[in-house]
Parts: sequence; C-alpha cells; structure tokens
Amino acid sequence: MAEKSKKWPDNAPGSYFVDDQCIDCDACRAEAPDNFARNDERGYSYVVKQPASPQEEAQCKSALEACPVEAIGKE
Repeated sequence: MAEKSKKWPDNAPGSYFVDDQCIDCDACRAEAPDNFARNDERGYSYVVKQPASPQEEAQCKSALEACPVEAIGKE
C-alpha cells in the first residue's frame, strides 16, 4: 500500500499520489495518461494532474488498481 509520507514531491496536490515504491512500469500512464507522467531524470511516475471529471476519476482508480507494487495511493 502506498504511503503518504513517502510520496514523490512532484505529485500534484490532491487525493491521488505515487510514492517511492514506483518501479516505472508504465501501467498508470497507460490507464490514465492525462493524470500520470514520468520523471525521466529519476525514472518513476507521479500524478501530474488530479482527476477533474468522472472519467478521469475512473481512469485514476483503474491506475491505482493496476499498479503491480501498490505505489499509487488515494487519501
């Protein structure tokens, strides 16, 4: 389970976040491409934009469920 205390500082403020367990597998970016991005320099994903519609909320929930290491959390 993702830990709020270990979330990446580049996460956009809001309920969804990615923590330091991320293995850069691309699952979240495939599920919710408008909401997750890759930090190319350090090789991990983060929340670039919090969901702003029911569709984006559903995609972010799918991303959370698809994460193989449970690095995505929701407050």
